[in-house]
Amino acid sequence: MGKLIYSAIASADGYTEDAAGRFDWAAPDEEVLRFVNDLERPVGTYLYGRRMYETMLYWETAGPLAGQPPAALEFASIWQAAEKVVFSRTRTTVPSARTRLERDFDPGMVGQLKSATGDDLTVGGAELAGQALQAGLVDELQLILVPVIVGGGKRALPDGVRVDLQLLDTQRFASGAVYLRYRAGSA
Repeated sequence: MGKLIYSAIASADGYTEDAAGRFDWAAPDEEVLRFVNDLERPVGTYLYGRRMYETMLYWETAGPLAGQPPAALEFASIWQAAEKVVFSRTRTTVPSARTRLERDFDPGMVGQLKSATGDDLTVGGAELAGQALQAGLVDELQLILVPVIVGGGKRALPDGVRVDLQLLDTQRFASGAVYLRYRAGSA
C-alpha cells in the first residue's frame, strides 16, 4: 500500500503563494532540488488540483536549456515517468502523458489508489491537500520552508483542520531552507 504524502514548498510564515499569487521566491536552488529529486523518486502518482497541475505542466516538455542544472533535467524525467490525476471542474483536457482528469475529489477513489499501489502518491496544491487532510488520507507531510516571510497569500495548510503530527526527519540547507517531515495522525 502506498503512502499519500503532502509535499509543499512554503514561506517561513506558511504560504505557498504570496498575496499577488507569486511564488518565484520559492524556486529551489540546486542543493534543494537534488534533495527534492530524492524525495520524488519513489512517487508513482501525483494528485493535483487544476492550478498546481498547470504550474507543473512545464516539466512535461522541459528539456536541456542553457544554464539549467542537471537536477532540473532529472526532476523533469521523474515527473514525466509518474502517473498524474488532475482534479478540475473547468479543464476539459490534460495535455501531459500518463494523466487522467477527474471532476471532483473523491476520498474513496484516492483510498483505492493508495491500496492498489506499492508506490507513494503525493498530493500537490494547498486546496486539494486540505481536502485530503480533512478526509484523513494524508500519511505524511513533507514541507520545505524557505527563509522568506511573505505576509499573506495562499496558506500551505488549511484552516479548520486538526491533525496531530509526529516529526520524522529534518534537514537544513545552505540557503537557509529547512525540510520538515511528519507522520500525520495515527497513519
